Amino acid sequence: MTTPNTAAAAPTLSEDAAAVVLETRGLTRNFGGLVAVNAVSLRFLSGQTHAVIGPNGAGKSTLVNLLTGHLPVTRGEILFKGRTITNLPAHRVSQLGIGRSYQKTNIFPAFSCFENCRLAAQSRLSTSMRFVRPALAYHTVNEKAQAALEACGLARHRDRAAGTISYGEQRQLEIGMVLATDPQLLVLDEPLAGMGVEESEMLIGLLKRLASRYTVILVEHDMDAVFSLADVLTVMVNGTVLESGPVDMVRASQAVQDAYLGDGEEAY
Repeated sequence: MTTPNTAAAAPTLSEDAAAVVLETRGLTRNFGGLVAVNAVSLRFLSGQTHAVIGPNGAGKSTLVNLLTGHLPVTRGEILFKGRTITNLPAHRVSQLGIGRSYQKTNIFPAFSCFENCRLAAQSRLSTSMRFVRPALAYHTVNEKAQAALEACGLARHRDRAAGTISYGEQRQLEIGMVLATDPQLLVLDEPLAGMGVEESEMLIGLLKRLASRYTVILVEHDMDAVFSLADVLTVMVNGTVLESGPVDMVRASQAVQDAYLGDGEEAY
Protein backbone atom coordinates (compact mmCIF):
# COMPACT_ATOMS: atom_id res chain seq x y z
CA MET A 1 0.00 0.00 0.00
CA THR A 2 1.38 3.40 -0.97
CA THR A 3 1.60 5.93 1.84
CA PRO A 4 1.80 9.72 1.50
CA ASN A 5 5.12 11.54 1.20
CA THR A 6 7.26 8.42 0.81
CA ALA A 7 9.44 7.18 -2.01
CA ALA A 8 8.16 4.23 -4.02
CA ALA A 9 8.96 0.87 -2.50
CA ALA A 10 11.16 -1.64 -4.29
CA PRO A 11 9.32 -3.89 -6.76
CA THR A 12 7.83 -7.05 -5.34
CA LEU A 13 7.42 -10.42 -7.06
CA SER A 14 3.96 -9.34 -8.21
CA GLU A 15 5.10 -5.84 -9.15
CA ASP A 16 8.32 -6.27 -11.09
CA ALA A 17 9.84 -3.66 -13.36
CA ALA A 18 8.22 -5.11 -16.48
CA ALA A 19 4.77 -4.70 -14.96
CA VAL A 20 5.22 -1.03 -14.06
CA VAL A 21 3.97 1.04 -16.99
CA LEU A 22 4.06 4.44 -15.28
CA GLU A 23 5.69 5.47 -12.02
CA THR A 24 5.96 8.69 -10.02
CA ARG A 25 8.67 9.29 -7.45
CA GLY A 26 8.14 12.11 -4.98
CA LEU A 27 6.10 14.01 -7.58
CA THR A 28 5.44 17.58 -6.44
CA ARG A 29 3.84 20.62 -8.02
CA ASN A 30 3.75 24.05 -6.38
CA PHE A 31 1.68 27.04 -7.44
CA GLY A 32 3.41 29.79 -5.52
CA GLY A 33 2.87 28.91 -1.87
CA LEU A 34 0.25 26.26 -2.66
CA VAL A 35 1.44 22.67 -2.88
CA ALA A 36 -1.13 21.11 -5.21
CA VAL A 37 0.60 17.72 -5.46
CA ASN A 38 2.90 16.82 -2.61
CA ALA A 39 5.58 14.10 -2.92
CA VAL A 40 3.29 11.57 -4.61
CA SER A 41 4.87 8.18 -5.30
CA LEU A 42 2.66 5.75 -7.21
CA ARG A 43 2.98 2.82 -9.60
CA PHE A 44 0.51 2.06 -12.37
CA LEU A 45 0.76 -1.56 -13.46
CA SER A 46 0.21 -3.16 -16.86
CA GLY A 47 -3.32 -4.34 -17.56
CA GLN A 48 -4.88 -2.65 -14.54
CA THR A 49 -7.47 0.11 -14.20
CA HIS A 50 -6.13 2.39 -11.48
CA ALA A 51 -8.68 4.94 -10.24
CA VAL A 52 -7.70 8.16 -8.48
CA ILE A 53 -10.39 9.75 -6.33
CA GLY A 54 -10.74 12.53 -3.80
CA PRO A 55 -12.67 15.74 -3.17
CA ASN A 56 -12.35 18.88 -5.27
CA GLY A 57 -8.96 20.40 -4.61
CA ALA A 58 -7.36 17.06 -3.74
CA GLY A 59 -4.84 17.41 -6.58
CA LYS A 60 -6.27 14.84 -8.99
CA SER A 61 -6.42 17.04 -12.08
CA THR A 62 -3.02 18.53 -11.31
CA LEU A 63 -1.64 14.99 -11.08
CA VAL A 64 -3.14 14.13 -14.48
CA ASN A 65 -1.68 17.28 -16.02
CA LEU A 66 1.75 16.41 -14.63
CA LEU A 67 1.59 12.83 -15.91
CA THR A 68 0.64 13.96 -19.42
CA GLY A 69 3.05 16.87 -19.77
CA HIS A 70 0.50 19.66 -19.49
CA LEU A 71 2.18 21.08 -16.39
CA PRO A 72 5.87 21.18 -15.46
CA VAL A 73 7.02 19.28 -12.39
CA THR A 74 8.36 21.28 -9.45
CA ARG A 75 10.15 18.30 -7.91
CA GLY A 76 10.22 14.55 -8.38
CA GLU A 77 10.26 12.23 -11.35
CA ILE A 78 7.89 10.52 -13.79
CA LEU A 79 8.93 7.32 -15.54
CA PHE A 80 7.11 5.65 -18.43
CA LYS A 81 8.21 2.05 -19.05
CA GLY A 82 11.36 2.75 -17.08
CA ARG A 83 12.27 5.89 -19.02
CA THR A 84 12.13 9.31 -17.42
CA ILE A 85 9.60 11.61 -19.07
CA THR A 86 9.71 14.34 -16.45
CA ASN A 87 8.87 17.71 -18.01
CA LEU A 88 8.57 16.41 -21.55
CA PRO A 89 6.02 18.52 -23.47
CA ALA A 90 2.53 17.11 -23.87
CA HIS A 91 2.91 16.25 -27.56
CA ARG A 92 6.02 14.18 -26.84
CA VAL A 93 4.32 12.37 -23.98
CA SER A 94 1.43 11.58 -26.29
CA GLN A 95 3.77 10.33 -29.02
CA LEU A 96 5.40 7.95 -26.55
CA GLY A 97 2.05 6.23 -26.01
CA ILE A 98 0.20 8.06 -23.22
CA GLY A 99 -3.23 9.13 -24.43
CA ARG A 100 -5.54 11.30 -22.36
CA SER A 101 -9.07 12.60 -22.38
CA TYR A 102 -10.23 15.82 -20.73
CA GLN A 103 -12.90 16.88 -18.25
CA LYS A 104 -14.51 19.02 -20.94
CA THR A 105 -15.31 17.54 -24.33
CA ASN A 106 -12.42 18.23 -26.69
CA ILE A 107 -13.60 17.52 -30.24
CA PHE A 108 -13.98 19.36 -33.56
CA PRO A 109 -17.79 19.74 -33.79
CA ALA A 110 -17.89 20.77 -37.47
CA PHE A 111 -15.86 17.76 -38.60
CA SER A 112 -17.31 14.29 -39.02
CA CYS A 113 -16.65 11.64 -36.40
CA PHE A 114 -14.31 9.91 -38.86
CA GLU A 115 -12.43 13.15 -39.54
CA ASN A 116 -11.96 13.73 -35.82
CA CYS A 117 -10.38 10.31 -35.42
CA ARG A 118 -8.35 10.73 -38.59
CA LEU A 119 -6.86 14.00 -37.29
CA ALA A 120 -5.86 12.22 -34.09
CA ALA A 121 -4.28 9.35 -36.01
CA GLN A 122 -2.52 11.78 -38.35
CA SER A 123 -0.81 13.40 -35.36
CA ARG A 124 1.35 10.27 -35.19
CA LEU A 125 2.91 10.83 -38.61
CA SER A 126 6.64 11.54 -38.49
CA THR A 127 6.12 14.92 -40.11
CA SER A 128 3.19 17.26 -40.65
CA MET A 129 4.73 18.76 -43.83
CA ARG A 130 2.53 16.74 -46.18
CA PHE A 131 0.34 19.36 -47.81
CA VAL A 132 0.25 18.03 -51.37
CA ARG A 133 -1.43 14.67 -50.71
CA PRO A 134 -5.13 14.43 -49.92
CA ALA A 135 -5.98 13.13 -46.45
CA LEU A 136 -7.74 10.07 -47.88
CA ALA A 137 -4.46 8.96 -49.47
CA TYR A 138 -3.07 7.99 -46.08
CA HIS A 139 -4.40 4.45 -45.90
CA THR A 140 -2.83 3.52 -42.55
CA VAL A 141 -4.16 6.69 -40.94
CA ASN A 142 -7.62 6.02 -42.32
CA GLU A 143 -7.53 2.42 -41.13
CA LYS A 144 -6.59 3.55 -37.62
CA ALA A 145 -9.36 6.15 -37.65
CA GLN A 146 -11.94 3.57 -38.71
CA ALA A 147 -10.70 1.06 -36.13
CA ALA A 148 -10.94 3.72 -33.42
CA LEU A 149 -14.51 4.55 -34.42
CA GLU A 150 -15.44 0.89 -34.20
CA ALA A 151 -13.67 0.46 -30.86
CA CYS A 152 -15.54 3.38 -29.29
CA GLY A 153 -18.88 2.23 -30.72
CA LEU A 154 -19.47 5.06 -33.18
CA ALA A 155 -18.93 3.41 -36.58
CA ARG A 156 -22.61 4.03 -37.38
CA HIS A 157 -21.99 7.78 -37.04
CA ARG A 158 -18.89 7.76 -39.22
CA ASP A 159 -19.96 10.63 -41.50
CA ARG A 160 -22.05 12.64 -39.05
CA ALA A 161 -20.76 15.99 -37.82
CA ALA A 162 -19.43 15.49 -34.31
CA GLY A 163 -21.45 18.43 -33.05
CA THR A 164 -24.72 16.73 -33.99
CA ILE A 165 -24.34 13.54 -31.95
CA SER A 166 -25.41 13.31 -28.30
CA TYR A 167 -23.23 14.49 -25.43
CA GLY A 168 -22.55 10.93 -24.32
CA GLU A 169 -21.55 9.99 -27.86
CA GLN A 170 -19.24 13.00 -28.00
CA ARG A 171 -17.49 11.67 -24.90
CA GLN A 172 -17.21 8.30 -26.67
CA LEU A 173 -15.75 10.08 -29.69
CA GLU A 174 -13.13 11.79 -27.57
CA ILE A 175 -12.04 8.38 -26.30
CA GLY A 176 -12.03 7.18 -29.92
CA MET A 177 -9.70 10.02 -30.80
CA VAL A 178 -7.37 8.91 -28.03
CA LEU A 179 -7.48 5.32 -29.32
CA ALA A 180 -6.59 6.53 -32.82
CA THR A 181 -3.20 7.68 -31.50
CA ASP A 182 -2.15 4.08 -30.70
CA PRO A 183 -1.77 4.60 -26.93
CA GLN A 184 -0.35 2.07 -24.51
CA LEU A 185 -1.76 3.88 -21.48
CA LEU A 186 -5.10 5.69 -21.25
CA VAL A 187 -5.43 8.61 -18.81
CA LEU A 188 -9.13 9.45 -18.52
CA ASP A 189 -10.04 12.61 -16.63
CA GLU A 190 -13.66 12.39 -15.42
CA PRO A 191 -15.01 10.72 -18.59
CA LEU A 192 -18.52 10.41 -17.07
CA ALA A 193 -18.83 14.06 -16.08
CA GLY A 194 -22.24 15.54 -16.92
CA MET A 195 -23.79 12.28 -18.10
CA GLY A 196 -27.20 10.87 -17.35
CA VAL A 197 -27.78 7.33 -16.14
CA GLU A 198 -28.16 5.70 -19.57
CA GLU A 199 -25.16 7.52 -21.03
CA SER A 200 -23.06 6.59 -17.98
CA GLU A 201 -23.99 2.92 -18.32
CA MET A 202 -23.06 3.00 -21.99
CA LEU A 203 -19.67 4.57 -21.30
CA ILE A 204 -18.93 2.24 -18.38
CA GLY A 205 -19.52 -0.66 -20.76
CA LEU A 206 -17.05 0.87 -23.21
CA LEU A 207 -14.45 1.39 -20.48
CA LYS A 208 -14.82 -2.22 -19.34
CA ARG A 209 -14.11 -3.39 -22.88
CA LEU A 210 -11.08 -1.11 -23.16
CA ALA A 211 -9.75 -2.29 -19.79
CA SER A 212 -9.12 -5.72 -21.31
CA ARG A 213 -6.74 -4.14 -23.83
CA TYR A 214 -5.17 -1.13 -22.13
CA THR A 215 -3.69 0.05 -18.87
CA VAL A 216 -6.04 2.79 -17.61
CA ILE A 217 -5.66 5.64 -15.13
CA LEU A 218 -9.14 6.84 -14.26
CA VAL A 219 -9.99 10.06 -12.40
CA GLU A 220 -13.70 9.99 -11.64
CA HIS A 221 -16.30 11.28 -9.14
CA ASP A 222 -18.89 8.62 -9.94
CA MET A 223 -18.15 6.10 -7.21
CA ASP A 224 -20.41 3.41 -8.65
CA ALA A 225 -18.36 3.60 -11.84
CA VAL A 226 -15.09 3.58 -9.92
CA PHE A 227 -16.00 0.49 -7.92
CA SER A 228 -17.26 -1.20 -11.08
CA LEU A 229 -14.13 -0.50 -13.10
CA ALA A 230 -11.11 -0.18 -10.84
CA ASP A 231 -8.59 -2.85 -9.87
CA VAL A 232 -6.56 -0.39 -7.78
CA LEU A 233 -7.79 2.69 -5.94
CA THR A 234 -5.81 5.73 -4.82
CA VAL A 235 -7.42 8.29 -2.53
CA MET A 236 -5.92 11.78 -2.53
CA VAL A 237 -6.48 14.62 -0.08
CA ASN A 238 -4.79 18.03 -0.02
CA GLY A 239 -2.31 16.96 -2.68
CA THR A 240 -1.12 13.83 -0.90
CA VAL A 241 -1.98 10.14 -1.10
CA LEU A 242 -4.19 9.09 1.81
CA GLU A 243 -4.37 5.43 0.78
CA SER A 244 -3.57 3.36 -2.31
CA GLY A 245 -4.05 -0.33 -3.03
CA PRO A 246 -6.62 -2.94 -4.08
CA VAL A 247 -10.14 -1.52 -4.06
CA ASP A 248 -11.46 -3.69 -1.22
CA MET A 249 -8.46 -2.86 0.94
CA VAL A 250 -8.83 0.88 0.41
CA ARG A 251 -12.59 0.77 1.04
CA ALA A 252 -11.91 -1.01 4.33
CA SER A 253 -9.28 1.53 5.43
CA GLN A 254 -10.29 3.35 8.59
CA ALA A 255 -8.62 6.53 7.36
CA VAL A 256 -10.68 6.45 4.16
CA GLN A 257 -13.83 5.58 6.09
CA ASP A 258 -13.29 8.51 8.43
CA ALA A 259 -12.41 10.96 5.67
CA TYR A 260 -14.81 9.98 2.90
CA LEU A 261 -16.93 6.87 2.97
CA GLY A 262 -18.64 7.14 6.32
CA ASP A 263 -22.30 6.28 5.84
CA GLY A 264 -21.87 6.34 2.06
CA GLU A 265 -23.43 9.76 1.54
CA GLU A 266 -20.29 11.86 1.30
CA ALA A 267 -19.36 13.28 -2.11
CA TYR A 268 -16.00 12.64 -3.67
